[in-house]
Amino acid sequence: MVLTVIIASLAYTTPRSMAFSRLLPAAPALAAAMWPVLPTVLLGTVCMLLMIGLGIVFPDLGTGYTAAGIVAVTVAAAYGSHVRLQRERTLFQVRLVADAAQQVVLGPMPRRFGDVEIESLYLAAAAEARIGGDFYEVVDTQYGVRLLIGDVRGKGLPAVGQAAAMVNCFREAAHDEAGLGCVARRLEASSTRHGVASPPEDLMERFATALLVEIPHGAGRIGILNCGHPPPLLLNRGELRVLEPTAPSPLLNLADLIGDGYSIDTFPFAPGDHLLLFTDGVTEARNRDGEFFPLADWLRGQNPARPRELLDRLHRDLLRYSGGVLDDDIAALAVQLVPAAAERPPDER
Repeated sequence: MVLTVIIASLAYTTPRSMAFSRLLPAAPALAAAMWPVLPTVLLGTVCMLLMIGLGIVFPDLGTGYTAAGIVAVTVAAAYGSHVRLQRERTLFQVRLVADAAQQVVLGPMPRRFGDVEIESLYLAAAAEARIGGDFYEVVDTQYGVRLLIGDVRGKGLPAVGQAAAMVNCFREAAHDEAGLGCVARRLEASSTRHGVASPPEDLMERFATALLVEIPHGAGRIGILNCGHPPPLLLNRGELRVLEPTAPSPLLNLADLIGDGYSIDTFPFAPGDHLLLFTDGVTEARNRDGEFFPLADWLRGQNPARPRELLDRLHRDLLRYSGGVLDDDIAALAVQLVPAAAERPPDER
């Protein structure tokens, strides 16, 4: 509308040789990018009436040619607006499906399990994406709070399907199995069954890394089973510890090739400690010089009061470090052990 008024004003106030009126077809063309069909046609009609009025004031302005151009552009713009609206409806439906898939793989979880407080972060590499091959889950069982975080190799729907299979299997196995090794074997079996539908040449590419953590209630320790995943970081009063496994455990879907010997490591976990679990997208975020994000050094400089504060800082600094461009999906879990009698925020009571 503003463009129409400006063009008409210039056409009326400037010499006829400048012929600003020939720009009137641009108004309905631009309207098609934002407006529905009917308002686009109405704007084209307004431009036509303005052109007729200018033709009456300036008889030798070439009204017929410009009017024909307005009609042609308006018809094309109306069709373009119709196609755009159809695509927007289709995209909206796709986003609804993606949101449903996200609820299956990365559904909302309680923020507190007794004396264990947990927060999550997920960032998709593509701005329009909702979910990828990174996954996580937390369940409260009779054996303690159990966590899973992992990364499926590959992208697209196959990776999402395998991630969903891992999460659904973990939700059941975490309650049924007494040891993390048995949970890992259940995940391995689920991953293998899911990979049967893949072509034989793709089986070697259908593996996943995973990290299993068990926090027994009131034990002051944690058990970790690492299946080829980046080791978690433990921040204790400003001192950082990388929780490396003492012996490697096989990646999921590769146990048939390298064996199913799972190693569980135990580490102390005291009230106030912060445990950070993450996928490789965090450490592989790059700046303009191609340097990786220094997660360990970054965490040493943090002194967060709560897990949410830690992940909010990580989210902000990752985007700042990478210039807002992520090369891979990112998932992270921040865990803190708090005294049972600690004061809870009003939204958690």
